Amino acid sequence: MSRPGTATVYRWELRKLRAQKRTYLGLGAAVLVPVVFAVAVAIQPGEPADVPFGRYINDTGLAFPLVTLLFGSIWFYPLIAALVSGDIFANEDNNGTLKTILTRSVERSQIFFGKVLAAFSYSILAIIISGVVATVAGIIVSGFNPIPTLSGTLETPERGLLLVAGSVGVYLMPILAISSIALLLSAVFRNSAAAVVGTLMFSLLLQLVVIIPGLDGLQPYLLSTQFNSWQGLLRTPADWDPIIRAAWVSAAYALPALAIAMTVFLRRDVAGG
Repeated sequence: MSRPGTATVYRWELRKLRAQKRTYLGLGAAVLVPVVFAVAVAIQPGEPADVPFGRYINDTGLAFPLVTLLFGSIWFYPLIAALVSGDIFANEDNNGTLKTILTRSVERSQIFFGKVLAAFSYSILAIIISGVVATVAGIIVSGFNPIPTLSGTLETPERGLLLVAGSVGVYLMPILAISSIALLLSAVFRNSAAAVVGTLMFSLLLQLVVIIPGLDGLQPYLLSTQFNSWQGLLRTPADWDPIIRAAWVSAAYALPALAIAMTVFLRRDVAGG
Protein backbone atom coordinates (compact mmCIF):
# COMPACT_ATOMS: atom_id res chain seq x y z
CA MET A 1 0.00 0.00 0.00
CA SER A 2 1.47 3.35 -1.05
CA ARG A 3 1.97 6.11 1.46
CA PRO A 4 -0.25 9.19 1.21
CA GLY A 5 1.37 12.21 -0.42
CA THR A 6 0.69 15.89 -0.95
CA ALA A 7 -2.27 15.17 -3.25
CA THR A 8 -3.85 13.03 -0.55
CA VAL A 9 -3.37 15.74 2.07
CA TYR A 10 -4.84 18.25 -0.37
CA ARG A 11 -7.99 16.12 -0.69
CA TRP A 12 -8.17 15.78 3.10
CA GLU A 13 -7.96 19.54 3.49
CA LEU A 14 -10.65 20.15 0.88
CA ARG A 15 -12.97 17.80 2.76
CA LYS A 16 -12.22 19.70 5.97
CA LEU A 17 -13.01 23.01 4.28
CA ARG A 18 -16.34 21.67 3.05
CA ALA A 19 -17.25 20.90 6.66
CA GLN A 20 -16.28 24.31 8.11
CA LYS A 21 -18.66 27.21 8.54
CA ARG A 22 -16.04 29.84 7.77
CA THR A 23 -15.67 28.41 4.26
CA TYR A 24 -19.31 29.11 3.49
CA LEU A 25 -19.18 32.43 5.33
CA GLY A 26 -16.47 33.63 2.95
CA LEU A 27 -18.08 32.21 -0.17
CA GLY A 28 -21.46 33.56 0.91
CA ALA A 29 -19.99 37.04 1.32
CA ALA A 30 -18.36 36.73 -2.12
CA VAL A 31 -21.84 36.17 -3.54
CA LEU A 32 -23.84 38.55 -1.36
CA VAL A 33 -21.83 41.76 -1.74
CA PRO A 34 -22.01 41.93 -5.58
CA VAL A 35 -25.73 41.11 -5.43
CA VAL A 36 -26.37 43.87 -2.88
CA PHE A 37 -24.40 46.30 -5.03
CA ALA A 38 -26.42 45.39 -8.12
CA VAL A 39 -29.74 45.66 -6.27
CA ALA A 40 -28.73 49.06 -4.89
CA VAL A 41 -27.95 50.32 -8.41
CA ALA A 42 -31.24 48.91 -9.73
CA ILE A 43 -33.29 50.56 -6.98
CA GLN A 44 -31.54 53.90 -6.94
CA PRO A 45 -29.45 54.46 -10.08
CA GLY A 46 -26.25 56.34 -9.36
CA GLU A 47 -22.63 56.13 -10.27
CA PRO A 48 -19.40 56.22 -8.26
CA ALA A 49 -17.86 58.48 -10.90
CA ASP A 50 -14.69 59.01 -8.86
CA VAL A 51 -13.49 55.44 -9.51
CA PRO A 52 -12.53 53.88 -12.86
CA PHE A 53 -15.56 52.40 -14.67
CA GLY A 54 -17.91 53.73 -11.99
CA ARG A 55 -19.51 56.11 -14.47
CA TYR A 56 -20.47 53.18 -16.72
CA ILE A 57 -22.43 50.99 -14.30
CA ASN A 58 -25.75 52.28 -15.68
CA ASP A 59 -24.62 51.66 -19.26
CA THR A 60 -23.18 48.14 -19.13
CA GLY A 61 -23.22 45.29 -16.67
CA LEU A 62 -19.58 44.55 -17.49
CA ALA A 63 -18.59 47.55 -15.37
CA PHE A 64 -19.98 45.93 -12.21
CA PRO A 65 -17.24 43.31 -11.61
CA LEU A 66 -14.54 45.90 -12.34
CA VAL A 67 -15.95 48.35 -9.79
CA THR A 68 -16.31 45.47 -7.32
CA LEU A 69 -12.62 44.62 -7.76
CA LEU A 70 -11.71 48.22 -6.93
CA PHE A 71 -13.83 48.47 -3.80
CA GLY A 72 -13.07 44.94 -2.59
CA SER A 73 -9.29 45.36 -2.56
CA ILE A 74 -9.22 47.53 0.60
CA TRP A 75 -10.45 44.90 3.05
CA PHE A 76 -13.25 42.75 1.63
CA TYR A 77 -11.31 40.32 -0.57
CA PRO A 78 -8.31 40.18 1.79
CA LEU A 79 -10.75 39.24 4.56
CA ILE A 80 -12.28 36.47 2.48
CA ALA A 81 -8.82 35.06 1.72
CA ALA A 82 -7.72 35.35 5.36
CA LEU A 83 -10.77 33.54 6.74
CA VAL A 84 -9.44 30.17 5.58
CA SER A 85 -5.72 30.85 5.09
CA GLY A 86 -5.44 32.34 8.56
CA ASP A 87 -7.10 29.32 10.10
CA ILE A 88 -5.71 26.36 8.20
CA PHE A 89 -2.60 25.88 10.37
CA ALA A 90 -3.91 27.43 13.57
CA ASN A 91 -6.92 25.11 13.47
CA GLU A 92 -4.66 22.11 14.06
CA ASP A 93 -3.30 23.77 17.21
CA ASN A 94 -6.77 24.71 18.43
CA ASN A 95 -7.99 21.14 17.99
CA GLY A 96 -4.75 19.41 18.95
CA THR A 97 -4.89 17.32 15.77
CA LEU A 98 -1.44 17.92 14.21
CA LYS A 99 0.12 15.06 16.15
CA THR A 100 -2.65 12.76 14.94
CA ILE A 101 -2.08 13.76 11.32
CA LEU A 102 1.63 13.04 11.61
CA THR A 103 0.86 9.46 12.67
CA ARG A 104 -0.63 8.83 9.21
CA SER A 105 2.84 8.36 7.72
CA VAL A 106 2.68 11.78 6.08
CA GLU A 107 5.70 14.04 5.92
CA ARG A 108 5.37 17.48 7.44
CA SER A 109 6.30 19.07 4.13
CA GLN A 110 3.46 17.18 2.45
CA ILE A 111 1.04 18.45 5.08
CA PHE A 112 2.32 21.98 4.57
CA PHE A 113 1.96 21.98 0.79
CA GLY A 114 -1.41 20.23 0.95
CA LYS A 115 -2.73 22.94 3.24
CA VAL A 116 -1.26 25.73 1.09
CA LEU A 117 -2.89 24.30 -2.03
CA ALA A 118 -6.24 24.02 -0.24
CA ALA A 119 -6.05 27.61 1.03
CA PHE A 120 -5.10 28.87 -2.44
CA SER A 121 -7.92 26.88 -4.03
CA TYR A 122 -10.44 28.48 -1.68
CA SER A 123 -9.14 32.01 -2.36
CA ILE A 124 -9.20 31.45 -6.12
CA LEU A 125 -12.71 29.98 -6.00
CA ALA A 126 -14.02 32.86 -3.87
CA ILE A 127 -12.69 35.56 -6.21
CA ILE A 128 -13.94 33.78 -9.33
CA ILE A 129 -17.40 33.25 -7.81
CA SER A 130 -17.58 36.91 -6.82
CA GLY A 131 -16.53 38.00 -10.32
CA VAL A 132 -19.09 35.73 -11.99
CA VAL A 133 -21.90 36.85 -9.69
CA ALA A 134 -21.03 40.53 -10.16
CA THR A 135 -20.98 40.08 -13.94
CA VAL A 136 -24.29 38.22 -14.09
CA ALA A 137 -26.00 40.62 -11.67
CA GLY A 138 -24.59 43.61 -13.57
CA ILE A 139 -25.82 42.30 -16.92
CA ILE A 140 -29.29 41.74 -15.45
CA VAL A 141 -29.39 45.32 -14.18
CA SER A 142 -27.58 47.25 -16.92
CA GLY A 143 -27.42 44.89 -19.90
CA PHE A 144 -24.75 43.10 -21.90
CA ASN A 145 -23.48 46.19 -23.66
CA PRO A 146 -20.11 47.46 -24.97
CA ILE A 147 -17.71 48.81 -22.36
CA PRO A 148 -15.32 51.75 -22.79
CA THR A 149 -11.67 51.17 -21.97
CA LEU A 150 -9.50 53.54 -19.96
CA SER A 151 -8.11 54.74 -23.30
CA GLY A 152 -11.56 55.78 -24.49
CA THR A 153 -12.12 53.04 -27.07
CA LEU A 154 -15.30 50.99 -27.02
CA GLU A 155 -15.00 47.21 -26.70
CA THR A 156 -17.71 44.81 -27.86
CA PRO A 157 -19.60 42.96 -25.12
CA GLU A 158 -17.90 39.68 -26.06
CA ARG A 159 -14.40 41.12 -25.88
CA GLY A 160 -15.38 43.08 -22.78
CA LEU A 161 -16.34 39.81 -21.11
CA LEU A 162 -12.92 38.37 -21.92
CA LEU A 163 -11.26 41.46 -20.48
CA VAL A 164 -13.28 41.10 -17.28
CA ALA A 165 -12.20 37.46 -16.99
CA GLY A 166 -8.58 38.45 -17.57
CA SER A 167 -8.87 41.21 -14.97
CA VAL A 168 -10.10 38.75 -12.37
CA GLY A 169 -7.19 36.46 -13.27
CA VAL A 170 -4.65 39.24 -12.78
CA TYR A 171 -6.35 40.19 -9.50
CA LEU A 172 -5.63 36.71 -8.17
CA MET A 173 -1.88 37.41 -7.99
CA PRO A 174 -2.01 39.88 -5.07
CA ILE A 175 -4.85 37.90 -3.50
CA LEU A 176 -2.66 34.79 -3.34
CA ALA A 177 0.09 36.93 -1.82
CA ILE A 178 -2.37 38.04 0.87
CA SER A 179 -3.33 34.40 1.37
CA SER A 180 0.37 33.55 1.80
CA ILE A 181 0.76 36.20 4.49
CA ALA A 182 -2.30 34.82 6.28
CA LEU A 183 -0.74 31.34 6.11
CA LEU A 184 2.43 32.72 7.67
CA LEU A 185 0.54 34.37 10.52
CA SER A 186 -1.50 31.21 11.04
CA ALA A 187 1.67 29.14 11.39
CA VAL A 188 3.41 31.68 13.64
CA PHE A 189 0.56 32.77 15.93
CA ARG A 190 -1.23 29.40 16.08
CA ASN A 191 -4.41 31.40 16.59
CA SER A 192 -7.04 31.88 13.88
CA ALA A 193 -8.38 35.22 15.09
CA ALA A 194 -4.90 36.71 15.45
CA ALA A 195 -3.95 35.52 11.95
CA VAL A 196 -7.10 36.91 10.32
CA VAL A 197 -6.91 40.26 12.12
CA GLY A 198 -3.17 40.48 11.50
CA THR A 199 -3.68 39.93 7.78
CA LEU A 200 -6.33 42.65 7.63
CA MET A 201 -4.12 45.06 9.57
CA PHE A 202 -1.24 44.35 7.18
CA SER A 203 -3.49 45.02 4.18
CA LEU A 204 -4.86 48.25 5.66
CA LEU A 205 -1.40 49.49 6.65
CA LEU A 206 -0.23 49.09 3.07
CA GLN A 207 -3.15 51.25 1.98
CA LEU A 208 -2.07 53.95 4.46
CA VAL A 209 1.60 54.00 3.47
CA VAL A 210 0.82 55.78 0.19
CA ILE A 211 -0.55 58.82 2.01
CA ILE A 212 2.51 59.29 4.24
CA PRO A 213 4.65 62.19 2.94
CA GLY A 214 7.99 61.12 1.53
CA LEU A 215 7.00 57.50 0.88
CA ASP A 216 5.50 58.02 -2.57
CA GLY A 217 8.39 56.16 -4.17
CA LEU A 218 7.34 52.95 -2.44
CA GLN A 219 3.94 52.85 -4.10
CA PRO A 220 4.90 50.72 -7.16
CA TYR A 221 6.32 48.07 -4.83
CA LEU A 222 3.46 47.86 -2.35
CA LEU A 223 1.20 44.83 -2.52
CA SER A 224 -1.83 47.10 -2.26
CA THR A 225 -0.86 48.83 -5.53
CA GLN A 226 -0.89 45.51 -7.38
CA PHE A 227 -4.64 45.21 -6.81
CA ASN A 228 -5.04 47.83 -9.54
CA SER A 229 -2.66 46.20 -12.03
CA TRP A 230 -5.53 44.58 -13.96
CA GLN A 231 -6.39 48.02 -15.31
CA GLY A 232 -3.51 47.56 -17.75
CA LEU A 233 -5.73 45.13 -19.66
CA LEU A 234 -8.39 47.80 -20.02
CA ARG A 235 -6.21 50.07 -22.13
CA THR A 236 -5.76 50.19 -25.91
CA PRO A 237 -3.31 48.70 -26.56
CA ALA A 238 -2.99 46.69 -23.36
CA ASP A 239 -0.36 47.97 -20.93
CA TRP A 240 1.50 44.90 -19.67
CA ASP A 241 4.00 46.75 -17.46
CA PRO A 242 1.78 46.94 -14.34
CA ILE A 243 0.72 43.32 -14.83
CA ILE A 244 4.32 42.10 -15.06
CA ARG A 245 5.20 44.20 -12.03
CA ALA A 246 2.25 42.74 -10.12
CA ALA A 247 3.54 39.23 -10.87
CA TRP A 248 6.99 39.74 -9.40
CA VAL A 249 5.94 42.08 -6.58
CA SER A 250 3.24 39.62 -5.48
CA ALA A 251 5.82 36.82 -5.63
CA ALA A 252 8.23 38.95 -3.60
CA TYR A 253 5.65 39.06 -0.80
CA ALA A 254 4.31 35.53 -1.15
CA LEU A 255 7.45 33.41 -1.49
CA PRO A 256 9.29 34.67 1.63
CA ALA A 257 6.05 34.41 3.63
CA LEU A 258 5.57 30.80 2.54
CA ALA A 259 9.23 29.99 3.16
CA ILE A 260 9.08 31.32 6.72
CA ALA A 261 5.73 29.61 7.34
CA MET A 262 7.17 26.31 6.14
CA THR A 263 10.25 26.69 8.35
CA VAL A 264 8.08 27.40 11.39
CA PHE A 265 5.74 24.52 10.61
CA LEU A 266 8.50 21.97 9.99
CA ARG A 267 10.24 22.89 13.24
CA ARG A 268 7.11 22.91 15.35
CA ASP A 269 7.24 20.83 18.51
CA VAL A 270 4.11 18.68 18.71
CA ALA A 271 5.30 16.35 21.43
CA GLY A 272 2.81 17.88 23.83
CA GLY A 273 -0.16 17.20 21.48
